[in-house]
Amino acid sequence: MSNTKHFDSLVKKGNPIGEVIGVDKFLIKVRGLQPCTINTLIMFEDGSKGYVHEILTDFVLVLHLGDISLSTGMVAVAQHGDLVCKVGKDFIGRVVSVTGDPLDGKGPIPADGVWTVFNDAPPLHSRRLIQDQVESGVVGIDSLFPIVRGQRMAMLGDSKSGKSTLATQLTINQKNTDQIVVYCLIAKRRSDVDTLLSRLEANGSLEKAIVVVATIFESLIINYLAPYVACSMAEYLWQKCDIDTIIIYDDLTSHAHAYREVALLSSSSPGRDSYPGDMFYAHSSLLERAGRLDSTGKTLTSIPIIHAANGDITAYLPTNVMSITDGQWILDMETFRKGVRPALNIGLSVTRAGGLGHNKRQKEYASKTLKVLADYRAAEEFSHFGSELALEAQKSFDTGKLIFKILTQGPNETFSLMAQQLMFDIVLNLDIVESLDVGKLKQKANEYGLKIIKDEDFEKIRDKLKSECVDKLKGSPEDEKKAKDEETPVAEEPKKAVAKA
Repeated sequence: MSNTKHFDSLVKKGNPIGEVIGVDKFLIKVRGLQPCTINTLIMFEDGSKGYVHEILTDFVLVLHLGDISLSTGMVAVAQHGDLVCKVGKDFIGRVVSVTGDPLDGKGPIPADGVWTVFNDAPPLHSRRLIQDQVESGVVGIDSLFPIVRGQRMAMLGDSKSGKSTLATQLTINQKNTDQIVVYCLIAKRRSDVDTLLSRLEANGSLEKAIVVVATIFESLIINYLAPYVACSMAEYLWQKCDIDTIIIYDDLTSHAHAYREVALLSSSSPGRDSYPGDMFYAHSSLLERAGRLDSTGKTLTSIPIIHAANGDITAYLPTNVMSITDGQWILDMETFRKGVRPALNIGLSVTRAGGLGHNKRQKEYASKTLKVLADYRAAEEFSHFGSELALEAQKSFDTGKLIFKILTQGPNETFSLMAQQLMFDIVLNLDIVESLDVGKLKQKANEYGLKIIKDEDFEKIRDKLKSECVDKLKGSPEDEKKAKDEETPVAEEPKKAVAKA
């Protein structure tokens, strides 16, 4: 009857069995299987698996996870009360499929156990206040829109605005921390997968990451389950292994498209934009699983990526995710075209919990920087008309240009938190008669940041760094006038003729 010993053992145990009475691609109608519940893991006699999606009067609807088509008359048996996936510490440093199979050619991965795919989020009473900053290595994020461990932070932007590049930068920077990154790729092209893996391997960051891959060539069910499986792997490391973990969903828009197609094919009633009625719940139940445990203090940080077509962040999916998360980084093409990388929109991006991770100095710099950038935008508008700027406006304009140079960094370029503070201190307090070599400042910042052991060292190290990167241009306008007056010879008064007596 069966070609798998596991299937036979499940049948002999007396697990509920059923018969396949209808096959429509990945939608399998099975008669029997009583009793069973939603999300029960099912094994078919060919060894492939599926899970119960819907329970109807005469049959149950099973979503098939296998690649080979089934046929009517085949036998199915309930394997587990919930849909589960393999988890374990040995998955760290590996590239795996949604089913837990290795894709990197490094051999099989021994699993520590299984974990429920659609697991419930930890209750409120088991959580603790989040407060420790995640070091992304990206100046614009760490200094202006920080993220703390356990936070949910959305990343929104149009195609080719640098979302995946920014997520990769954040992943690369965690190789110097105690955090593990679970990177989930959903409905990606193979070229995108190869690009990510090559960058992680080149920087040695893959050793502290788990990459879960679902490509566009795989079934809709695999792409729908990918973020839930990745979250289960991250939850195991967080809750059972006491490891601070970051999970990146790249991207949940593709996940929503897969879920919409599954729902429409299974004849579910469509809602807004033809998405199923529980689309909000599908994402909120996933993102709510992040947080900080009160028992251990360990965290799971969640970063969902959302595609905002043509930069429209008011669409259905972007607004859904923004209402679930604790802030958002918004990347826009206008900033991208100006050459700023990452292309963070300073006016629209916001963090609701990230400020808890900033110290007093960081908060002061963030506040000053945002004010200067607001003045810079106003001064920029005036400069377009060719009008001469007031002295204060000119200073804001020049400082704003320097800040944007500081905020611009390459994909493989990262800065420590202390290096960022040194750079902002020098730029924000630059005198109008001083000239700053920004390239040299960025080159030396990390080196000088390492020299700061205690807070009292900051000013001394900053002054040393400033002496290397800042030169005097010229004197102030008053000094110039004084120098000019000194250079100009004073004409002698003609002597009065003395009349002879």
